[in-house]
Amino acid sequence: MKLHVVIEKDEAGYYVAEVPALPGCLSQGKTYDEAMGNIKEAVEGWLEVMESKQPHDPSTLIEVAF
Repeated sequence: MKLHVVIEKDEAGYYVAEVPALPGCLSQGKTYDEAMGNIKEAVEGWLEVMESKQPHDPSTLIEVAF
């Protein structure tokens, strides 16, 4: 799965990462690399939460790795 990630440096010097395709999926880090690692974890958590909110049919399950 490929997702567009926007990373900007804020006034305090932190890198803020956002995934526009996933509303509310944000993270930050002191370095660019830390922000990238944190946003990957945020995406995983976002997907887990959204999946838990809706029952799913196991026959339509698709595995995605990134």
